[in-house]
Amino acid sequence: MDALTDLLDGPRARGAFLLRASLSPPWSMRIQDEAPLTLLSMISDDAWLIPDDGEPQRVSPGDMVIFRGPDPYTVGDDPATEPQIVIHPGQHCTTPDGTSLEEAMDLGVRAWGNDPDGSAVMLVGAYQMRGAVTQRLLAALPPVAVVRGDTWKSPLVDVLGEEIGKDEPGQDIVLDRLLDLLLIGTLRAWFSRPDAEAPGWYRAHGDAIVGPALRLLHDDLSHPWTVADLASKVGVSRAALAQRFAKLIGEPPMSYLTGIRLAQAADLLRESDATLEAVARQVGYGNAFALSTAFKREHGVSPQEYRTGPAAG
Repeated sequence: MDALTDLLDGPRARGAFLLRASLSPPWSMRIQDEAPLTLLSMISDDAWLIPDDGEPQRVSPGDMVIFRGPDPYTVGDDPATEPQIVIHPGQHCTTPDGTSLEEAMDLGVRAWGNDPDGSAVMLVGAYQMRGAVTQRLLAALPPVAVVRGDTWKSPLVDVLGEEIGKDEPGQDIVLDRLLDLLLIGTLRAWFSRPDAEAPGWYRAHGDAIVGPALRLLHDDLSHPWTVADLASKVGVSRAALAQRFAKLIGEPPMSYLTGIRLAQAADLLRESDATLEAVARQVGYGNAFALSTAFKREHGVSPQEYRTGPAAG
């Protein structure tokens, strides 16, 4: 398992918010839903992305956009168009003065907008869940990442467009998995750009020494890894592995391992009913006490407080 797979294998889409929006100009939406991650693809017409901090960017049909939450931003037909719609947490929509637009903008099954025949059509998928593993991924992304259609294309956009309006048994699961696949493809394209500032764990995937070491760590978090053990399996000296790993990843092997173990523990605490002892064993800690000590040092709260308190949300 590589690092990107592991990061996406924990907090996959569960009940993600997906819709097909149809809009006639002038239109502008203020997005303040606090979603941790949102994908947007324009199907027809151009749109403008206006972050609170940064220059507006034009998005054309075929482009894929990743928004890293929870900071708000605006999407509209023109940077000069004032927002007429505000999207709040829970995907509730109102006018800027707070008047509900739930019924007025409802165009059917996962269809939404101010005009069913509007010239601007977009697909939107928003992840609702927050998890520690996801945060490690989000830390590697800018607030807005745009993958241009002339550099990368995916048939999944068309498939998602066909499936998004269906109301059949199991449809939510179908849409969640399609969104996951589209996210993975978009992330690959973003990190693979010639000028990309990809995180160390992504760049190191193809390295002859660190790549195999990363896969070993992510494949078996519960193994009692040491640098010597890891170096032996990779076929290099301990010093060579430690030096190469720190150069490419930015931290020593055991420090990196601690980070992904505690991130995985946080997800398990939030998303499962497993006992603390079971979680500890699954992520490589000898007992619940050892995990609790490390977890509180990293997160500032005990595992139990994290599971039941606001941090779990």
